[in-house]
Amino acid sequence: MTKLEELIGKLCPDGVEYKKIGELVDYEQPGNYIVSSTKYSDEYNTPVLTAGQTFILGYINETDGVYKASKDNPVIIFDDFTAAFKWVDFEFKVKSSAIKILTVNNTLTTIRYIYHVMGFLNISSDEHKRLWIGTYSNIKVPVPPLEVQREIVRILDNFTFLTTELAAELAAELAARQKQYEYYKEYLFENHISDVEWKRLDELFPFIRNGFVGTIKSFFTNETDGIRYLEGTNIHDGVISDNEILYVTKEFHEKHIKNQLKADDILMVQSGHIGECAVVGKKYEGANCHALIIMSNGGECLSKYYVYYFHTLKGFKSLTPAITGGTIKHVLAGKVGKIKVPVPPLAVQQRIVDILDRFDTLCNDISSGLPAEIEARQKQYEYYRDKLLTFKELKKEA
Repeated sequence: MTKLEELIGKLCPDGVEYKKIGELVDYEQPGNYIVSSTKYSDEYNTPVLTAGQTFILGYINETDGVYKASKDNPVIIFDDFTAAFKWVDFEFKVKSSAIKILTVNNTLTTIRYIYHVMGFLNISSDEHKRLWIGTYSNIKVPVPPLEVQREIVRILDNFTFLTTELAAELAAELAARQKQYEYYKEYLFENHISDVEWKRLDELFPFIRNGFVGTIKSFFTNETDGIRYLEGTNIHDGVISDNEILYVTKEFHEKHIKNQLKADDILMVQSGHIGECAVVGKKYEGANCHALIIMSNGGECLSKYYVYYFHTLKGFKSLTPAITGGTIKHVLAGKVGKIKVPVPPLAVQQRIVDILDRFDTLCNDISSGLPAEIEARQKQYEYYRDKLLTFKELKKEA
């Protein structure tokens, strides 16, 4: 039998009383703590809170009218329009009156217990209306003895702490692996290109051209009737992504057939995050593209090797003669072909690609696993929270 079970068996075996939240919680309008300045700076110390997703708008240097919340005197900030809420244990001011500052009646409950209970209620609203007095304060919730409440809080806080610790550990592991990956990428190219042949890029990629540049909106269509169309926003961190999916008409595609992509082509971003590039895989073979430099491999090198190369400091710097523009930089396809690049033997290129692919896979595994693991822990917390906060209601004697 767990400690919680023992406490329930001893203190409330027949159930617990249910009370309206309004009987347990006091609220304060934030009028006395509204910020007067709109000048925010990270150099200032007092956070300004807002109702909504942003929560902390910024920091100001006002010292008057500050709510003195602390670790020993925490409050709950409640968004009166969306039913969102935050735990606050630091001094603050507020942006507007669209929130409530919640405290509790300490003889009946604890503020941390109420915090977990509010998550258990899981109420949300898209309606622009006051929710505290009309809705939340009238909801009945279980009020077990204080010892039972404290044990429930201890268990749920442990789940929260473990989730936070896990997220920090995984984030630190990812940062370390990414740093190691960047180091070895620079090291590999620095130590394998000093005594090799150098050739112009257009000797290795004899067909270098621009993707379509111009107004494209009128040529967009659906997946069934169209051809996949890639833009610079689809290329990040050496891969092509589906973060934006576009299709153009087959007539447009045929008119610009020279830009049809083949597997093993390299696509390089011309404008914006210039120099970012990726290899075209089977998934995107036959697609067309917009404002990208297309480099078709002549068969004497590995495209992936040069994608990795242009993601090194030395490789990116080599693009300098092909870059033009002021605030917004551009890479010129006509000049890219003249850039000289190292050409180690194919076996060496393959070895470097294999090493960096393994590092890349490791980093991606950690990166994709981080949100999934956190989500799993959050669901575990919610499962136990719902179990722990479900009590039989004590029947009142007639």
